[in-house]
Amino acid sequence: RSGAASKMSILGLKKKQPKTFKVKVITMDAEMEFSCEVLDQEVPKDSPITFHFLAKFFPEKVEEELVQEITQHLFFLQVKKQILDEEIFCSPEASVLLASYAVQAKYGDYEPNFHKPGFLAQDELLPKRVLMQYQMTADMWEEKITAWYAEHRGIARDEAEMDYLKIAQDLDMYGVSYFAITQNKRDTDLLLGVDAQGLHIYSPNSKLNPNKSFPWSGIRNISYSEKEFTIKPLDKKKDVFKFYSSQLRVNKLILQLCIGNHDLFMRRRKVDSIEVQQMKSQAKEEKARKKVERQILAREKQMREEAERAKEEMERRLFQLQDEARLANEALLRSEETADLLAEKAQIAEEEAKLLAHKAAEAEQERQRIEATALKTKEEKRLMEQKMREAEQLAVKLVEQSERRSKEADHLKQDLTEAKDAERRAKQKLLEITKTSYPLIAAYSPPPPPPEGGDLALGSGSMRIDFKDSDMKRLSMEIERERLEYVEKSKHLQDQLKELKSEIESLKLEEQQQQQAGVYSLRNEARGYPPEQPYMPHSNVRTTLHAP
Repeated sequence: RSGAASKMSILGLKKKQPKTFKVKVITMDAEMEFSCEVLDQEVPKDSPITFHFLAKFFPEKVEEELVQEITQHLFFLQVKKQILDEEIFCSPEASVLLASYAVQAKYGDYEPNFHKPGFLAQDELLPKRVLMQYQMTADMWEEKITAWYAEHRGIARDEAEMDYLKIAQDLDMYGVSYFAITQNKRDTDLLLGVDAQGLHIYSPNSKLNPNKSFPWSGIRNISYSEKEFTIKPLDKKKDVFKFYSSQLRVNKLILQLCIGNHDLFMRRRKVDSIEVQQMKSQAKEEKARKKVERQILAREKQMREEAERAKEEMERRLFQLQDEARLANEALLRSEETADLLAEKAQIAEEEAKLLAHKAAEAEQERQRIEATALKTKEEKRLMEQKMREAEQLAVKLVEQSERRSKEADHLKQDLTEAKDAERRAKQKLLEITKTSYPLIAAYSPPPPPPEGGDLALGSGSMRIDFKDSDMKRLSMEIERERLEYVEKSKHLQDQLKELKSEIESLKLEEQQQQQAGVYSLRNEARGYPPEQPYMPHSNVRTTLHAP
């Protein structure tokens, strides 16, 4: 019995264990799984069953209603996702500003040395509609966002998220839930918007500007019957507004949103309950404490940064002093080397100065010698030119004398011809006389011997005739000899003139070469080159002109 009883008790315990199912809860920044009991409710058969943890009712004033920091953070992530998914319309300018606060909340203060260009490449910060609206690259968008981001220095993460939500709550589509409806009788397609302020009726193509609004403060009653909704204004003079929704599940959701938002609207305008006041007080104290902690951390961070900067400055100063010491040591070594080098250079310069002075003196002597040589050469040139002029004058005289002698020779030839003619006539006449008077002379006495002079006296008068041909030949030969001597002397004189001219030309050429050699020697000596052998003119050459 005892065994059977125990067995039955075990079976009873097994039967009492409840059935469970797995549930996954997805928040904006985490995922959690739970095991839940199966109650009298319809649940999907999927395992695990997924739930999204989101805010159903949006606050009117985020700064007053979001008390706890975790609630604020999750709501910030939800609103940011709705803006990026374009469920909430946002202008490009506001999108860039909101993105800068989101970057501040994620990365903290902007540090140029740490946040290099491209650090936002993996972050989704702007709606696609904004990115497609302008022809800008990702780097250009990052530059614009970073410019605003740098202005938010010192803002903590919760403060950056709150600043983000303050801007977002003023957007036209913030917290509005839209539903497709039709109006009574005409079946006109409309949109119903439910938010914390009331109910709004929109055209299907415009979710920003409602055609008609019913604030919660002006609504007396909202009734629901199957597919028909009736909005009764508080002012009985206004018409009742009816609309239709075909989906029952959507109609229940509309009713829940209307009841919840209206209830929150009324509660916000009443004094907070003690529980809410305590929560706000605790949150305020918590914020104050965190603010103090942040201030302390900021001071510690500032002090640490100042200490690091001081350390870096000291290290930099130490390195600078080490570099200065090293440079000073190197400069000292260089100065010593420079001093030795300068001393050596000074000695070399002194020796070079002496050498240059010596060369300068030699150059001066050479210059004086060249000048003297040049003067001597000039004097010799002048003498040669003078001799040439004298030779030319002598040649002119010789030419004149030659012409005069030629004329004299012509006269002598003429006289010789006349003498020969006279001799011939005299001989002819003598022969004639001899032939006629020879018999008479022979009769008286023999003829006397002729005189040694070869002259023949005729008669008793003074007539004397030279009968010797040798005298005439001698005179002719004398004249011819003098003429030949003159021609030879004239030719010799022409040769001497040519030789004199060639010597003058060679002297001019040697003078030019000597001047160039003198200049070149002076330059070489000034540059420190060894002097070349100076050109020595042929001072021992003497040209003698023999006058005929």
